[in-house]
Amino acid sequence: MDDAEISRLRARLKDLSAGPFHFPEVYGPGWDDLPIGEKVRRGHGFLDLVRSGAFPQVTDTGEKAGGGRLYRKRAS
Repeated sequence: MDDAEISRLRARLKDLSAGPFHFPEVYGPGWDDLPIGEKVRRGHGFLDLVRSGAFPQVTDTGEKAGGGRLYRKRAS
């Protein structure tokens, strides 16, 4: 992911309530229009960024449910 995409995700995360979420909730409009390979690539990119600490308020729960991998946003 490039810097512009990371900034866009940070802004969307800022507006997200604390608690569990799936990546498409953060990605926002256009997710359903992406080809499956692009969804996998972007989803994995987000996971790598979360694990590297790029989004300090977000943790990977290590679980998968309903819409895929589950993340958790901590309250500010």
